[in-house]
Amino acid sequence: MLLRRVFLALSLPLLLGGSLQAAPKKTVLLVGSGPDGHPPRTHEYRAGLKVLHKCLQGVPNLEVQVVEAIEPWREGPELMQRVDGVVLFLSEGARWMQHDPKRLQALQKLAAQKGGLVVLHWGMGTKDAKYIDAAVKLLGGCHGGPDRKYAVVETSLSLANPTHPITNGIQPFKIKDEFYYRLKFASPPARVTPLVQATIEGKEETVAWAWRRPDGGRSFGFSGLHFHENWGREEYRRLVAQGVLWTLDLPIPAKGLPVDIRAADLELKK
Repeated sequence: MLLRRVFLALSLPLLLGGSLQAAPKKTVLLVGSGPDGHPPRTHEYRAGLKVLHKCLQGVPNLEVQVVEAIEPWREGPELMQRVDGVVLFLSEGARWMQHDPKRLQALQKLAAQKGGLVVLHWGMGTKDAKYIDAAVKLLGGCHGGPDRKYAVVETSLSLANPTHPITNGIQPFKIKDEFYYRLKFASPPARVTPLVQATIEGKEETVAWAWRRPDGGRSFGFSGLHFHENWGREEYRRLVAQGVLWTLDLPIPAKGLPVDIRAADLELKK
């Protein structure tokens, strides 16, 4: 029994695409917010991050922390400066990150230290165009301004870059979701790598991307996940979890990260 435990401990990093050499431990902070006025079962930030936490729990050398950013969230800037990566799944994130100058400075410092940045759905958004530029410099893309586009569609998702590690183990599929599209991307656009595209109004629109930032760090964004039930799709869970790993420069299995959950993991607290 002891030999079996030793074998499993040694083989798990190999199964996940790593090596026997000890890798430095990374910490990622999953930041959510409470209800923002959308109907139940949409914009369920806390419940969604609970699912993501579950998907990342078994990754070697990764510590996952989940927090709710309750305003004024004075401890937030310090928390974000103590980790290797941050995931934002919250309301109007592009504006939120600039609501407190210390919050923006903390994210900028994390980026300068080659930290990972991930934004999901409204976490990349702003109604006011004045918040777009700073968000794009950190994230590579933003859903912002009065001309922002979004639509609830039942559509096909295709892989714009099927050889990228984030898309490992994912095949094209159909889904109903509200996608933000025609996003504002970093210039020049060639630096941003489209990963997933949705057919909207007869055109292929980028809804997920990866970006190797000029500071040497990495950012990932996905504009889907309006509906909480879509966390039930293995493709969605794998895409987001592997996006997190990529931004942290952690190995991603060639056949995809195991992201199994139970039905109970999708339940919403009453």
